[in-house]
Amino acid sequence: MVVSGVQETTVNAALEYDRTKMLKAFDETKAGVKGLVEDGLVKIPKIFVRPAEELAKELNCRPAEVQLPIIDIGGIQGLDRHKEIVNEVRIAAAKWGFFQVVEHGIPLTVLEEMIDGVRLFHEQDLEAKKEFYSRDNTRSVRLNTNYDLFNSRTANWRDTLIISVSASGTLEPNEFPAICR
Repeated sequence: MVVSGVQETTVNAALEYDRTKMLKAFDETKAGVKGLVEDGLVKIPKIFVRPAEELAKELNCRPAEVQLPIIDIGGIQGLDRHKEIVNEVRIAAAKWGFFQVVEHGIPLTVLEEMIDGVRLFHEQDLEAKKEFYSRDNTRSVRLNTNYDLFNSRTANWRDTLIISVSASGTLEPNEFPAICR
């Protein structure tokens, strides 16, 4: 029995949009967002569309001036400087969850090659990437779309290659996608 038009509208909306079913169907393709685009997508799937009221709130908020924590690790070999850097990392990680490291000594060419490797990974054929698609957080190398796909209110329009030593404690070079080595 329908008590009000609101309940009827809610029931109709639920019939038209089964979010869980759409999320599972999307995830099971293992194609990610790039796969949607490569398949000739012409309309953004509803799982990626943020509600108008959520967007309106954001538009009414003035962007905050944000200063990303920058940690200079030059001179880390000195005992006093080492303790200072560890403290800076602790504070940045606790307050922000991330930070930028400078004076690390990694040549710019190596950083550029890393970025190129990730870009080339994402530009590969879908079949080559599917081997890495996983939601298993114990895997050291995995590709997925939205680590919180089934928990977030709206899916983000992104694919992510995750390479993590924290999953297994070690990372063997042969675990990396060949194109990223």
